[in-house]
Amino acid sequence: MPKLLPVRPKQMIQVLLRAGFFLYNQTGSHVHLRHEIKKHLKVTVPRHDRFDLPVYVVLSILRQAELSKIDFIKLLKNK
Repeated sequence: MPKLLPVRPKQMIQVLLRAGFFLYNQTGSHVHLRHEIKKHLKVTVPRHDRFDLPVYVVLSILRQAELSKIDFIKLLKNK
């Protein structure tokens, strides 16, 4: 299993957009995304641009988005 590293919030949002999510709302520094097809999937990404998202936050977002680590890495490299 590949090891995850901290990710910039902007990169995380781009990956989720590639995975079929769309920007639903933004409240302060938190971006809310929803999936276009799977309507039950809702993800919140903290957007503090000065800081990277820690690994435990990345894992939590992946769980919310129902994405595997391997799919995440493929989408991250697919620019």
